[in-house]
Amino acid sequence: MSARLKDPLKAPVLSLVGNTPMASLRFNPEGVTLLAKCEFLNPSGSIKDRLAKTVLVDAVKRRLLRPDSIILECTSGNTGIALSMVGTAMGFSVTILMSEGASEERRRLIRRLGARLILFKSAGRYQTGIKASLEMAARDPRYFLTRQFDNPLNVADHEHGTGREILRQAKGSIDAFVAGYGTGGTLAGCGKAIKKQWPKARIIAMEPAEQALLAGECPCCHYIEGVADGFIPRLLQDAPLDGEQKVSSAEAMTMARRLHREFGLLVGTSSGANVAAALRVAQELGPKAKVATLLCDRAERYFSTPLFDDEKPRPRKRSVPRP
Repeated sequence: MSARLKDPLKAPVLSLVGNTPMASLRFNPEGVTLLAKCEFLNPSGSIKDRLAKTVLVDAVKRRLLRPDSIILECTSGNTGIALSMVGTAMGFSVTILMSEGASEERRRLIRRLGARLILFKSAGRYQTGIKASLEMAARDPRYFLTRQFDNPLNVADHEHGTGREILRQAKGSIDAFVAGYGTGGTLAGCGKAIKKQWPKARIIAMEPAEQALLAGECPCCHYIEGVADGFIPRLLQDAPLDGEQKVSSAEAMTMARRLHREFGLLVGTSSGANVAAALRVAQELGPKAKVATLLCDRAERYFSTPLFDDEKPRPRKRSVPRP
């Protein structure tokens, strides 16, 4: 735990969260341009910094966090990294519950930021970790649950923060907004903000093709970390959705690598999935359509995942002597 601050609200890292730039990405082969919000430029490297800042600042102001409080959350990684960064910078202890399937880089970042990490076996069910966090909080009153999956601040933050930034940076009408969902807060919040100003804008949920829950399909394995964790989150019920776009893990990784090499944007698999889905929507709406999406996190936390399999050295073929 970091040294206790006299005023947690003056932690320097708080001023670095949000107000990320918007990049205009021209895809010449497809003949369309996308607007991509660069959330990977938040200080811990992901869009989840926004949630961590909003929930913890609110908790301090409402005196829900005490000097002996322990911030607790179940997360697939990015929220855990963000809470570890913001929580310890504000002077609080942080405990993160995370599935054993999360990448090694995520684990190391959480520990490096000073948080305690507890791994659990999910067996494809994220609710296992959520249940464990609730049980821990029931046993020990020091735990403060951020409740990312059902906290209304998650939606409000994206509606009044991320969503308004997108509207300001788009400089005009928006025809569609495309993003994946983990907690559902981003789609619900940004969707509400965009719909208020541009009611005809289409809000599209990106889903892993292997686990398209909104399309009524059963949970299955996929490699798009932080997206579609095996259930439809409660906050997604508030999202003004107009449709879904399925993206396979292979498509997501191919697009992420394309973003690395063609645009110099070192982003993760979920960003590739968002762009792949947004590209399809833009092609459906026509070359003049203005479609916005999110680049969620940085590529460095994916080194040990299939996203970087193409960088691993291939075994040399052993020559066979001719008879």
